Amino acid sequence: MTTHVKRAFKFRFYPDDVQAAELSRTFGCVRKVYNLALQARTAAWYQRKERVNYNATSALLTAWKKTEEFAYLSEVSSVPLQQCLRHLQAAFTSFFEGRAKYPRFKSRKMSRRCAEYTSSAFRYRDGRLTLAKMREPLDIVWSRPLPERAQPSTVTVSQDAAGRWFVSLLCDDTIAPAPVTTRTVGLDAGITSLVTLSTGEKITNPGHERRDRSRLAKAQRELSRKAPGDGTNRAKARRKVAKVHARIADRRRDFLHKLSTRLVRENQTVVIEDLSVRNMVKNHTLARAVSDAAWRELRTMLEYKCAWYGRELVVIDRWFPSSKLCGNCGTIRAKLPLSVREWTCECGTVHDRDVNAAKNVLAAGLAVAACGDGVRPQRESSRTGQSSMKQELQRATAGTPRP
Repeated sequence: MTTHVKRAFKFRFYPDDVQAAELSRTFGCVRKVYNLALQARTAAWYQRKERVNYNATSALLTAWKKTEEFAYLSEVSSVPLQQCLRHLQAAFTSFFEGRAKYPRFKSRKMSRRCAEYTSSAFRYRDGRLTLAKMREPLDIVWSRPLPERAQPSTVTVSQDAAGRWFVSLLCDDTIAPAPVTTRTVGLDAGITSLVTLSTGEKITNPGHERRDRSRLAKAQRELSRKAPGDGTNRAKARRKVAKVHARIADRRRDFLHKLSTRLVRENQTVVIEDLSVRNMVKNHTLARAVSDAAWRELRTMLEYKCAWYGRELVVIDRWFPSSKLCGNCGTIRAKLPLSVREWTCECGTVHDRDVNAAKNVLAAGLAVAACGDGVRPQRESSRTGQSSMKQELQRATAGTPRP
């Protein structure tokens, strides 16, 4: 059974001077409208206890355009401005439902430079994309084809800190499920080995940040020598730092995509641990290595790819003692420091720490997938005394991630 999803296709493009100037103005106007609307909604609540919704901020936008101070808002396409108001409404909805913090103002230096166009503000014909307020189509590098007869519903234009321009086209796509297989795999995340499979295979951590650490340090030293008032030279040095970061992020993302695709294609069920990366990076000794491993990004890729290709993703509780549990006799060691990579159980079984943990993760996940918690003997496996496994089973009927 095929899966119909909304899928974003991201490409790099090279605007001419006129297009770059128009997009830069649009980015600035989007940021300004977002901040004005956020300020208006905040003031209305704290001063008059009034809730301002999207319709009210849309009316405010019309009024702002008629003023002398904000007349420049009429010089760019109105669609990205309306879209940023919708994004603000979505941010407030997430805040009121407890899924996010209170929306923050967009910074000129720190915020992402982007603008979203709906179908009424762009024209896509024969592989040529033309945005509103522009005469010529964008010079896009089509690195991969769009789905057959695809018609983008939205187009998002962005510029990263390294100065690269990207366009993302959201299209309807049909994904065929992967062939059914009986193979299953458990993953144990690590630092030296990015993941260890229950089959005994260890995927070495490429350490992309570590490989470019000297180059990054040199670029940051050059940036530190530039005075804050030295606009041109400081901007060049800042862009050099951003390019190194972009190189690291691109290589890391490419590796994780290849790894996650391989795991999903080869296995019908993938079992992982529910790691709290946010708490792990508070350990200043391991924070840099944990951030470079990008376990959260790998989990996100596994989640939506399993949903796309008809696989099962099982997530077990983070307190499940996968490393300290003997997979042979079920004995749980009292202590097992990180420095101990191989240990011998009382039953005489010699365990590789990571391989044993991966096998235990797989066994626990299969128990959850088959019958729920309680199939294995109950043990005191968590500090809270709660269930030994988190019953979080995701199937192909789940939705798709936000592009």
